[in-house]
Amino acid sequence: MLEIVPLSRAHDHLEFDCGVAGLNFFLRATARLHGEKGISRSFVLVETAAPTTILGFFTLTLCEIATDHLPKVYAKKLPKHGLPAVRLARLAVALRYQKKGYGKLLLADAVFRTVQISKQAGGIGLFVDAKDDKARSFYDRYGFISLPDQDNRLFLPLKTLLASTT
Repeated sequence: MLEIVPLSRAHDHLEFDCGVAGLNFFLRATARLHGEKGISRSFVLVETAAPTTILGFFTLTLCEIATDHLPKVYAKKLPKHGLPAVRLARLAVALRYQKKGYGKLLLADAVFRTVQISKQAGGIGLFVDAKDDKARSFYDRYGFISLPDQDNRLFLPLKTLLASTT
């Protein structure tokens, strides 16, 4: 059975390989430390039968976005100052577990957690910086919207998030 849990010392983060050096390095050297310092939170997908093996992971952090960076249809409805949101800082699936729908599962959990955060503290949506065209295509499939003049910075509005979790 699969489950998504907070990253801990018990997880075998050194063996994780998604094929992207920067994502591997983050999980191996930075993710847990950022969690301990309250900078971000990383969550890992594991199989209950092998709970230390990381199949995939994602990292969430809080952010603030300027209204003028949003698409006009959203910006016109919001105050002009910085707006609170959640950033999906990283999402990756280990090479040997790719093409099994695990990325979608991780993203769904990130969306669920973003909705919970917005209910407790507010927020206008979920932001992500797609690392490349392949990642951008992945997020496009789930309704993320490009920010003006920033093709790889994407936004999923709170209204869309709420609709996806009901």
